[in-house]
Amino acid sequence: MAERTIEVSVGRNPEMGVDGFPAASPMRPFDVPEPRLDTEEMLINIGPQHPATHGVLRLICELDGETVMSVTPDIGYLHSSFEKLGEYRTWNQIVPLTDRMDYLAPLIYNCAYVMAVEKLMGIEVTERCKVVRVICMELDRIFGHLLWLGTTAIDVGAFTPFLYAFQQRERIYTLHEALTGARITTSATRVGGMMADLPEGWVNELLDFLNTFPDTLHEIDSLLTRNQIHIGRTQGVGAIGAADAINYGLTGPNLRAAGVDYDVRKDRPYYDYETYDFDVPIGEHGDCYDRYLCRMEEMRQSVQILHQAIARLPGGPINVQDPNISLPSKTECMSDMESMIHHFKLITDGIPAPEGDCYMAIEGSKGELGMYVVAEEGSTKPVRWRIRPPSFVNLSTIAKLAEGHLVSDLIMINASLDIVLGEIDR
Repeated sequence: MAERTIEVSVGRNPEMGVDGFPAASPMRPFDVPEPRLDTEEMLINIGPQHPATHGVLRLICELDGETVMSVTPDIGYLHSSFEKLGEYRTWNQIVPLTDRMDYLAPLIYNCAYVMAVEKLMGIEVTERCKVVRVICMELDRIFGHLLWLGTTAIDVGAFTPFLYAFQQRERIYTLHEALTGARITTSATRVGGMMADLPEGWVNELLDFLNTFPDTLHEIDSLLTRNQIHIGRTQGVGAIGAADAINYGLTGPNLRAAGVDYDVRKDRPYYDYETYDFDVPIGEHGDCYDRYLCRMEEMRQSVQILHQAIARLPGGPINVQDPNISLPSKTECMSDMESMIHHFKLITDGIPAPEGDCYMAIEGSKGELGMYVVAEEGSTKPVRWRIRPPSFVNLSTIAKLAEGHLVSDLIMINASLDIVLGEIDR
């Protein structure tokens, strides 16, 4: 973490009094009362059509002048209903819904959903699949943080970091497209594996990104971290203590910025995260500046994890070798009748699940992302599908964080929470 030191020099005109009026004079003795203006509080809307709300979010603000007395987030304008739609689709047909929830880090949601279904069904994916999914999730952690970094820089008045961040995001878009055929709506995972293995040359392209991206991150760091305007707009703004952060249910960088050492990858590891060497950045003051520092360091740590994952990437199949779970290859379908039958049954009927329910949580780019699925015996689609979305919970703190700050601070606080409305209006 960077040192949080800032020196402020305040000058004062000797001809002015402490209250901003000219010092006492024969024309204005001290016993004359100050003129006071009677004001009344005002109710205004920020959004839902406003670039600073980062989506179709409406903030109902009660203001006294420019001071925020209260703020109430009004959600529901996206009308997605992903959870209900999932109850009418087979397990694999739900995958395209998941990347529409957090379209800023779609591969993380693809992986989290199928991990919950596989846990419910007792499916153990291959070692290669585990490492590939770690690569996908850490790459999209950087992907999501870069968008947050660029747009937050815009909100604070810095345009150059936005250009740098989005230039690097474009490189990840290219990796997405090479892996899945799509830039945003990736739909990369399947129950028991992936839609396809890594294409030839993809790892080399990823390595080229990992070897050059830290230079751009350093440039952005030099532009923002010790910039006095950025510091003045973020330090001490939207602060929350550790106890309050836990009570509100904050997770991810927003929680860790408040000084709480909690990361699902460390505390409830999955996919052998306990064997990777990486640190979890922890803040101290829980303000916008600490949230910025935590995410900057998380990107550096994700680069470190990705290098380790590439080094240990094993060979072998990427999908479970079970015809009742994974689709046979096209060559097998066209040359073997039994393979064609398995293909037909999986596409038309889906994968049957045992009766029960399951909750699986991972560390998403915005916090703890939980997937809860309920199935009946032999059902090929969920009876219930519920999501624990970090943005939804994180947004609930904005009323506490913004109270007493200025409207301009409210814009920074909202940006620092890093929300995405796709998962909020799910």
